[in-house]
Amino acid sequence: MSRFWKIVLIVVAVVVLAIVAVRLLHKPGGAGRGQPGGMGGKDNPPVPVTVVPVVKQNVPVYLTALGTVQALNTITVNPQVGGQLINLAFTEGQPVKKGQVLAQIDPRTFQASYDQALAKQKQDTASLATAQSTLKRNQALVASGYVAALDMDTYRNNVNQLEAAVVQDRAAAESAKVQLDYTQIRSPIDGVAGIRAVDPGNVVTTSSTIVTLTQLHPIYVMFTLPEQNLDMVRKAQMEAPLQVAALDRVDKHPVATGGVLKVIDNEIDATTGTFRLKSEFQNADNALWPGQFVNVRLQVRVDDGALVIPAEAVQRGPDGDYVYQVQGDNTVKMQPVVVAGEVGDSHVMIGSGLNAGEQVVTEGQFRLKPGSKVNPLKPGEVPPAPTAADLQKAKGKGGGRHGH
Repeated sequence: MSRFWKIVLIVVAVVVLAIVAVRLLHKPGGAGRGQPGGMGGKDNPPVPVTVVPVVKQNVPVYLTALGTVQALNTITVNPQVGGQLINLAFTEGQPVKKGQVLAQIDPRTFQASYDQALAKQKQDTASLATAQSTLKRNQALVASGYVAALDMDTYRNNVNQLEAAVVQDRAAAESAKVQLDYTQIRSPIDGVAGIRAVDPGNVVTTSSTIVTLTQLHPIYVMFTLPEQNLDMVRKAQMEAPLQVAALDRVDKHPVATGGVLKVIDNEIDATTGTFRLKSEFQNADNALWPGQFVNVRLQVRVDDGALVIPAEAVQRGPDGDYVYQVQGDNTVKMQPVVVAGEVGDSHVMIGSGLNAGEQVVTEGQFRLKPGSKVNPLKPGEVPPAPTAADLQKAKGKGGGRHGH
């Protein structure tokens, strides 16, 4: 009996397999193995996609980094003499000119010292004139024997001492005048005044801070680059001045353009593997401000005839980047590419994998497989609306399937 049931099961399995094979062979609209893409075969319409050609452009090559804006000069204004601060003559946050009076210290004590030094100078000058007159008169009497030669030495020495005293008095008067001038605190540069650090009425010393001044025209932007870029930057700088642009923190809008690379630091930081660079901007519109963070874009060269495509054409696969390339029969293939760099915000430069004039898909890739038939459209172009005949044909196909 066991043998009988085995035979029955084998017969049933053969019948079921035969029925399944017959249904598969007679299924309408099935995707044949020879049909590309498995997208409905010959009966499926081409997939509408946007395509663009690979073009040649002269592409500037940039290095980017995070930079810090630094004032050309930063001056902390300190008094050079002590005393009571009686006046501040600047407005916080406003420009000041070189030589402009910023603050006034009580000058009375220094004025008195200066007047005293002048008086001492006049006194000694008068004594010197008397001594010189005495020496001159006695010189005429030495030959007659009325004045001893020893006395003449005394007269001459007295004149020499008074001449030295007058020189010393003059120096003391000049020193007192300098101290008096220091009571007027003046700006050493053209710049912008910061927030005042002391109020009038306070007694200040030489260690007190009045205000900090910053010079903004021109202005520096400091940034760092990895050490592997050092040779590229140095060689490029030898050929021509390198242009620098400062962008906002999201790399969307230029904050300042027209900058020039001024200095490459003379050493590499061993802890970070980077080197420092200094660029200079004229900053006529005050767009850059000391302490501001910006993204720096340094142009190192221009690649002539580089291959450029829109960035959205590049897809990421398990084996690297690729694009869907449109072939002569309006089918697509997956073409591996090497991206050599970014071109602006919307395009990329292709290092290898494509040639100029070849067509790549930029929109509609999600519906594609290798070998898919496509309807190539230009950017902004839309496929034509289906005609009544197309709709009737599609409806007929649908009804046929339903009937089976």
